[in-house]
Amino acid sequence: MTVSLEPATEKDAAAIAALRHAVARELTAQHGTGTWSFAGDSEGGVRADILSGGVYHARDEGAVVASLKLSPRSPWLMDLKFFTAGTRPLYLTSMAVSPRRQRQGVGRSCLAEARGIALESGHDAIRLDSYDAAAGAGEFYRKCGFREVRRDRYNGTPLLWFEWTA
Repeated sequence: MTVSLEPATEKDAAAIAALRHAVARELTAQHGTGTWSFAGDSEGGVRADILSGGVYHARDEGAVVASLKLSPRSPWLMDLKFFTAGTRPLYLTSMAVSPRRQRQGVGRSCLAEARGIALESGHDAIRLDSYDAAAGAGEFYRKCGFREVRRDRYNGTPLLWFEWTA
């Protein structure tokens, strides 16, 4: 299923927060309690994300089915030398696809749209992390053309870091 990402507005905050909570609940039901269980943001937190810019969402039949954030600022307080030098990256965080719409091409379509947004805004790379656990989406990102660049722990959580470069 092909979807189009649109910039989120404050009116979308409740729906995006509900989506993030639904994804966290589903991951917990499938894989047990983990860091992902607490990843859902409040409506106020989503609203703050939206006001800072870079939050996008996709709708189908009026309902928010996916959301993500693209930011030029790294979300990690660490050395990033393991990424490709000389790029102008965007950092992809908070990606969520409705559990009922997963495995239908929605996530893949969102990543294709994110690449387009990056290129149109003068960026030539997208960086992201994924849980290094059964609840993680590492294999999905690999299949979507992202290259794994590191495995490590961040604040005690095992993570994989990926990047896509133009």
